[in-house]
Amino acid sequence: MSDRKANDAGRAGAASPEAERSLFGEILDWMLAPLLFVWPLSIAFTHYFANNVANFPYDQSLRELVATLSRQVQYVDGRPVVNLHASTRALLRADEIDSVYFHVVDERRKLLVGDRELPMPEGTGRGNQQPGEVYFRDHEFNGQELRIAYSYLLDPKQPERHWLLVEVAETTEKRTQLANRIVASVILPQFIIIPLAVMLVWFGLSRGLRPLTRLRHTIEDRDPGDLSPIATRRVPEELEPLVEAFNEMLERMKRNVEAQQRFVADAAHQMRTPLTGLKTQAQFAARETDPAALRHALRQIATGVDRAGRLVNQLLTLARTEGGELGQQQHAPTDLTQLLREVVEDWVIVALEKRIDLGFESPGPAMISGNEFMLRELIKNLIDNALRYTPAGGHVTCRTIVTEVSVLLEIEDDGIGISEEQAELVFERFYRVDDASSEGSGLGLAIVQEIASQHGARAMLRPNPRGRGAVARVVFGAWQPPLPPRPPPEDYAELYRQSPPFGP
Repeated sequence: MSDRKANDAGRAGAASPEAERSLFGEILDWMLAPLLFVWPLSIAFTHYFANNVANFPYDQSLRELVATLSRQVQYVDGRPVVNLHASTRALLRADEIDSVYFHVVDERRKLLVGDRELPMPEGTGRGNQQPGEVYFRDHEFNGQELRIAYSYLLDPKQPERHWLLVEVAETTEKRTQLANRIVASVILPQFIIIPLAVMLVWFGLSRGLRPLTRLRHTIEDRDPGDLSPIATRRVPEELEPLVEAFNEMLERMKRNVEAQQRFVADAAHQMRTPLTGLKTQAQFAARETDPAALRHALRQIATGVDRAGRLVNQLLTLARTEGGELGQQQHAPTDLTQLLREVVEDWVIVALEKRIDLGFESPGPAMISGNEFMLRELIKNLIDNALRYTPAGGHVTCRTIVTEVSVLLEIEDDGIGISEEQAELVFERFYRVDDASSEGSGLGLAIVQEIASQHGARAMLRPNPRGRGAVARVVFGAWQPPLPPRPPPEDYAELYRQSPPFGP
């Protein structure tokens, strides 16, 4: 465990700053950052609404003072008279904190009573203000903020020409103090609540992320060779997709390891026989004194070397295709007809040496999406298999058939043939038909099936419907740009159903 921690620390020290960020810190940031952004907004809104709340009772008081002062105005012989008693003056001035100002002026801005310096509304008329209604405005006076309440009184005889303006104003110290107390009563508890909330969030995240820590320990404590799936019984719902994906990866690794183990076992088993034969021939040649017999032994050694070399090549090709090394290469639009023609030309000389008629038939281009190297290997193994099981004087015909949704590759021969039962087994590794007289390792068709599966296709081998021999067929999805290669694996049955029968 100490070595593991040291390795983890070394990796952490070499990691980039981006890689060092933890999921805990990321979630905490995303939870606290909005809180830090919203808190100033909360203070601003609180201050705004606190001012509104603080204004309401004091505005009501100003409204009553305007009404009281308005009641003191009377019209005598058509002229306004303000009878302002001492008690009324005392009421208007009765404030220990703020300064209170008032006055009554006529439409010509002539002062009837009160403070001359008190500012009046802008403009020369009363505008759209209704008589008797109390209105409010804010104004700055002698460096102080004033809250002013005012109302208009009309002359009963000439309301359109004569009116009075009644104004009462006070400074805003009481309002400011009340607003500050409201803000403080709201904000100060937040200095306790927010740190407490941060602590609770920290604690909650620590508890909530505990399944991740438990999952990490579960993976760390596994044996290096343990590829069994991780149980999802105690895994939270949000982590189930991650664990399932990890289990799928373990399953793929398990299949790859099993394939490698089978390959090693099969390779060891298959190589033992030719190597033993080569050793025997070499020992026999070493004891031989007859030149003719010696040359025969050397020819046998050369034949054994060729057979062992071909077996090694096939084993390496199978290992590469099963391991996915070739399957990971990019597929591209490929003319299967042109590719088949080139491979057939390469095998003509081999067919002539065996006195076999190797033919080629095709109606025209046959475009599929695939890897050219892998497809060449597939065609080469099919032709090699057909030539091996076709006697001298026989025929092997290679063709492509194009339909609306598929491209078919067919290799037809009139060799020893195959039964329906054997046709299902020949694509297994190292399987050879019972009556096969030619040399072979039983890997060619296994390679064909593996390459076909990596191209979304499937290889089949059936008895020749025209008589002797067999027909090997591989059905590919037709290339249709810009759509991806098709068909998907689930469409195999429909694709094979639409393909024409075996043979021309």
